Amino acid sequence: MDAVDFSPEHRTRALWLSTISFTICFAVWTIFSIIGIRIKQELDLNETEFGLLIGTPILSGSLIRLILGIWTDQYGGRRVYTVVMLAAAVATYLLTWAHTYPQFLVAALFVGIAGGSFAVGVAYVSRFYPTAKQGTALGIFGAGNVGAAVTKFVAPFVLVAYGWQTVAQIWALAIGVMAIVFWLFSEEDPVVRSRRQRKQKAGSAWLELAPLKNIQVWRFALYYFFVFGAFVALSLWLPQYLIKVYGVGIQSAGMMAAMFSFPASVFRAYGGHLSDRFGARRVMYWTFLVGVAATFLLSYPPTDYVVTTVNGKVGFHLEMGLVPFVVIVFVLGFFMALGKAAVYKHIPVYYPNNVGAVGGLVGMIGGLGGFVLPIAFGALVDLTGLRTSCFMLLFLLVGVALVWMHLSIRQMERGVAGEALKRLPELPEMEEIHRPEHIGALSGAVLTDWRPEDDTFWREQGRAIARRNLWISIPALLLSFAVWQVWSVVVAKLPSVGFKFTTDELFWLASLPGISGAVLRIFYSFMVPIFGGRLWTTLATWSLLIPAIGIGYAVQNPATPYPVFLILALLCGFGGGNFASSMANISFFFPRAEKGNALALNAGLGNLGVSVVQFVVPIVITVGVFGWFGGDPAMATSGSQPMPIWLQNAGFVWVPFIVASAFAAWFGMNDIASAKASFADQAVIFQRRHNWIMCWLYTGTFGSFIGYSAGFPLLAKTQFPAVDALQFAFLGPLVGALSRSATGWMADKWGGGRVTVGVFLLMMAGVLGVLYFLGIKDQPGAFWGFFAMFLLLFFATGVGNASTFQMIPNIMRQEITRLMPTADAETRLRQAEKESAAITGFTSAIAAFGAFFIPKSYGTSIDLTGGVQAALWGFFGFYVTCVLITWAVYTRKGGVLHDVERRRAIAAAAQPAE
Repeated sequence: MDAVDFSPEHRTRALWLSTISFTICFAVWTIFSIIGIRIKQELDLNETEFGLLIGTPILSGSLIRLILGIWTDQYGGRRVYTVVMLAAAVATYLLTWAHTYPQFLVAALFVGIAGGSFAVGVAYVSRFYPTAKQGTALGIFGAGNVGAAVTKFVAPFVLVAYGWQTVAQIWALAIGVMAIVFWLFSEEDPVVRSRRQRKQKAGSAWLELAPLKNIQVWRFALYYFFVFGAFVALSLWLPQYLIKVYGVGIQSAGMMAAMFSFPASVFRAYGGHLSDRFGARRVMYWTFLVGVAATFLLSYPPTDYVVTTVNGKVGFHLEMGLVPFVVIVFVLGFFMALGKAAVYKHIPVYYPNNVGAVGGLVGMIGGLGGFVLPIAFGALVDLTGLRTSCFMLLFLLVGVALVWMHLSIRQMERGVAGEALKRLPELPEMEEIHRPEHIGALSGAVLTDWRPEDDTFWREQGRAIARRNLWISIPALLLSFAVWQVWSVVVAKLPSVGFKFTTDELFWLASLPGISGAVLRIFYSFMVPIFGGRLWTTLATWSLLIPAIGIGYAVQNPATPYPVFLILALLCGFGGGNFASSMANISFFFPRAEKGNALALNAGLGNLGVSVVQFVVPIVITVGVFGWFGGDPAMATSGSQPMPIWLQNAGFVWVPFIVASAFAAWFGMNDIASAKASFADQAVIFQRRHNWIMCWLYTGTFGSFIGYSAGFPLLAKTQFPAVDALQFAFLGPLVGALSRSATGWMADKWGGGRVTVGVFLLMMAGVLGVLYFLGIKDQPGAFWGFFAMFLLLFFATGVGNASTFQMIPNIMRQEITRLMPTADAETRLRQAEKESAAITGFTSAIAAFGAFFIPKSYGTSIDLTGGVQAALWGFFGFYVTCVLITWAVYTRKGGVLHDVERRRAIAAAAQPAE
């Protein structure tokens, strides 16, 4: 009976029974990571003896994997799995009878039987699933490693309340009960059932061992030594490390160590999915690259430096704090989980009939890392006195693995190209047994053919891919806007928590992200065709962590120098630059008929980041969202009663979402080969006068939107100090973002140029309204009139953002027809689209300077005149020029868009109502 003969219900039951069983087995297998600390205290063990104690069950559990895997291939996972769990239950209960160090070592040897369950489960589960789904299935099963986190979360509390003996008794009861449940509800795997139906005896154990003669199996197993062996070793070692280095209690140590064990376990399922979809080689590369970076940072010991300067000696101390340590081990654990799944993706593909034996060997080698490494960690501490020496060893280990894998792959691929390259295995370790049926079995789907204008292609596969990229792009862009505009809220709170900055200095902080974001947009607008949208979106999203984390730390100390805040404000421009590259990237995915709507969704919902930051930050700074991880609150001095404020949350709150979005971008987005272009190909737009005209007009719409968003909270606070305007500030950007998304039809129906003229007239009226209510600001209700006028301005900017972008392709179609009269229609259209995309990105870059000029104009106006009225009159005059330019160049009779928009309006009016 083949795996395909089993119903989804049978597969699911087999998978989840095996996964839950493995979770409990793993919790038992790593029990010494918690109870070993108390035993170490009772027996007064040194570091080496402690390392041997916690490593002994790992040794026995690793060595037994090979024979258990063979028995599973021979007799079936149902029986072997049940026997393993019952034996581990007895051994764990008898652990409570040990009193001397040798007795504990013997008991630990038998507790290790629980660790052998991995080889059983891999062979058992893989037989229920076809090859295309084995990576995901084994990834879910392997997520049972989370049992290590369960032990670290729960065991410390049981230990403190009732003693380590009770921990052992409860864990023994849990694995014993699970053994009975597994036996009652599981069923034989397809291979064993088929063998029994044919009344065929199991093969010889020597036949099961035959694949192990292949040297590549042993070489391949060494990768697992790091991704799994180092995971087990750190799961055991981290509680002790945290107690010794950071002085935390055993409960806190267990919970923080679980921040490594948890992602290193549960994300294994995700690693299986990624290996199925994108290829195991890519996943392993990222595992090793991140492993090198993380272990390097963790291995740096606490160091005191003395630098001789012209003013004398300056000393400073360099040491990793607790919070960065926990964050880095979380990231390390996440990628280890992906790597574990990638390794085991290969085994059922190349050894479908010997999964137990080969999986057992690979698991044994990896498990031996969990035994050898804790002993080595202890010995290194005893020899060097450096607690970070354990990470130095892991840095060396993962570095060797990465270099070896990379050089082997390059050696395999040398001189091979084209179709021959596609026929090679992903990893050279498998080259000797790589046969025609294995070609492409492990490689992920690559986006090489992209024809969005082909209706059949678009309907069958293009639309789904494009929409996936769009919906990954939108939250990344939203976070970019949130980080870009976070200072618009933070600056209003700095004085209340002890920072002695002048009003002009505060306006500078609100303004600088605008100018840096605008400058970066100029470069970002050309990056996607050069580097590819997937890579650039990933890198641009990761870059948001720098200002987000920096702000979180800087605002906690009122002694932080003002130049540090200036630098952080400039770095927030990373978020502003992302708009240009995001819009350029999404434009390549959609056909002309859907491009406008896709760009409106990407831009409009991305713009919501401004509203989100102004809504979320005032809430999160009032509570300790991150507990002790986030630091202590400051006492706000404004108001009648001092209140605690966690202003650092304004930066920290975005960190987990940025990380998730960056991962989603890398693993979920695509590059399009046909979208590649050099800077020189795109630079032709600098010769087009309409590029510069549209920069002026888009500055009037988007520049106003982002500038008012950045400056409104601080402006309202300075002009109406009795009103807590922060609780309403998010509404303006929200209105602007929604109006941009919802009013694109107006430009389609009446023409972008005509709508733009109306937009600027409406904005002129809005500015006059703001000036009026500022003039009577001491009267009751003046703030609400002031606020209503700004809502009108935000609404108008949103409509104008959509209408100006709608103008650009229509302008360039007319212009290219004039510039290239002898070219055929298809060539002219292709050139117009290329230049329209480049102009769209470049105009967004120039317009982003509004985020600097508008807040800075407020500050300068206050310094020079004592009020903001002079700045507002300047905005009014600017809008007057925008109306005149739009009318004179585009919408008047004889203008570039006059005939186009009149025909569009007539055609729209002639259509019957639906």
